Amino acid sequence: MTVDRDRDARGRAENARPRDGLGRPLPHGSAGVERVAARDRTPDEAIADAQGYLDREMPFHAHEVLEEQWKVAPQPERALWQGLAQLAVGLTHQRRGNTSGATSVTTRGADAISRYVAIAPHGIDVAGLLSWARALAAEPDGDVPVPALRS
Repeated sequence: MTVDRDRDARGRAENARPRDGLGRPLPHGSAGVERVAARDRTPDEAIADAQGYLDREMPFHAHEVLEEQWKVAPQPERALWQGLAQLAVGLTHQRRGNTSGATSVTTRGADAISRYVAIAPHGIDVAGLLSWARALAAEPDGDVPVPALRS
């Protein structure tokens, strides 16, 4: 038996089910929340869009923006964008109650961005994000605020 899969314009598999604010799939026909529009973004636009999602308690959606940027970033910045995406995934796990996932993914994200602390590309508050990530990893079931990508 073959199952028809939702596909994007390039033919890649895509799940068109609506999602909640933390990215969990909802039943077909549910209202759900807005999806992240795939588009080319400058680094500044990606940071602003991701921060907007974080501020609205939608870290899964912030992750989607950051992941998209990671895939198009120049090689010297890819680990930065990947790490930022992982921090958003870590927060998503924390908000969903998955403390183990929150700790492991947040730690990986912090490790990835740590090499950028001295240069802080695009005005990203790498030092502040590292402090935030360490606090989340140390107490993933605590009251973790939304991080600021820029100071």
